[in-house]
Amino acid sequence: MGTSVAVRKNGSELIDSAAVLVDLETRATENDHQALRLWLRLLSCTVRIENHVRSGLRRDFSTTLPRFDLMAQLDRNPDGLRMSELSKRLMVSGGNVTGITDQLEREGLVARTFERGDRRAITVKLTPTGHKRFRVMAAQHEQWIVELLSGLSQENKQGMLAILSKLKMHLSLVATPRTSTRSNSAERRS
Repeated sequence: MGTSVAVRKNGSELIDSAAVLVDLETRATENDHQALRLWLRLLSCTVRIENHVRSGLRRDFSTTLPRFDLMAQLDRNPDGLRMSELSKRLMVSGGNVTGITDQLEREGLVARTFERGDRRAITVKLTPTGHKRFRVMAAQHEQWIVELLSGLSQENKQGMLAILSKLKMHLSLVATPRTSTRSNSAERRS
């Protein structure tokens, strides 16, 4: 008798009905480089947390993580943000920001205003209703994260923060976007 495998959207699999979770990290073997195994572990943990949050936002608030993230940016910037700045901060295209903003505006959660002197520059702000709704979602979001990380001691969390801070610093130095070889060679010829 063969095993049935259901592949989930996040790349994890549910094998047989014994609920054995196969996630991104299980792709690595002991023979793989330690850095690769670490990266897959970080990614696996991130995906699991993100999936839990996505599910909770959908279930409890009928919203999505991208909508929550956009509202979070606006909550941190009460004077509002330009659409281009939202796109940069959320690391998505302007079209994505426009679509999400359209939805939130129809629901009365955000408002667009044109900037004086430049009608192309649009600033988006949370409305009072949007601010109130976001505060409720943010409080629940925080509870989910606290619960998910409750298996770690305060000392563990502090240690991880310190180590991940070092990693983030290192990445900011070495993981800068590089131009393609083709454009580099064209620059050298000029």
